[in-house]
Amino acid sequence: MFTGIVNGLGEVLEARDKAQGLRHLTIGCSYDPDTIDIGASIACSGVCFTVVERGKHPGGAFFGVDAAAETLRTTTANAWQRGSRLNLERSLRLGDELGGHLVSGHVDGIAELASRENLTDMARLSLRAPTALARFIAPKGSVALDGVSLTVNEVDRDTFSVLIIPHTLQVTTLGALAAGARLNLEVDQMARYAARLLEATQPH
Repeated sequence: MFTGIVNGLGEVLEARDKAQGLRHLTIGCSYDPDTIDIGASIACSGVCFTVVERGKHPGGAFFGVDAAAETLRTTTANAWQRGSRLNLERSLRLGDELGGHLVSGHVDGIAELASRENLTDMARLSLRAPTALARFIAPKGSVALDGVSLTVNEVDRDTFSVLIIPHTLQVTTLGALAAGARLNLEVDQMARYAARLLEATQPH
């Protein structure tokens, strides 16, 4: 479980295909490798991965993960190559501050950045969500975009907007986004459960 509060930036050092549709990703990071346990969960731009290796390299530390075929099909991980920059978040521990909202790291779909409006020290991003997910997105609700917890500003059918504050622009990959970018989208779990409960109460 995560909070959508990014605590590091990573860079893909290597991406290589393995057997059975797996892709191994080696990701450089600023974490102390001695604090990364094999089997630990790290969210990489919103995708929860299991650490299968760790170590040091001349530029710092790294950890390795295996992306399965389903992950490659349903997230932007299939486009990550050497040099791709990723938002990183280590898993939530009991007693940690919940600064964003509860995020599972299980991406629901991919949103496309329709437009970006640069304001004074801020940016307004307008995104298109997959039609099947649009019903889970509401004004003042929460979404995670590339692993970043954000509050929804406005909603119009399958399009929604978010405001990005200066700090978030500086410490995440969102600051470099341009129209046409594809982002991993996770809708608010509470909205999903509420919709499921409503469906269950409807007469068939």
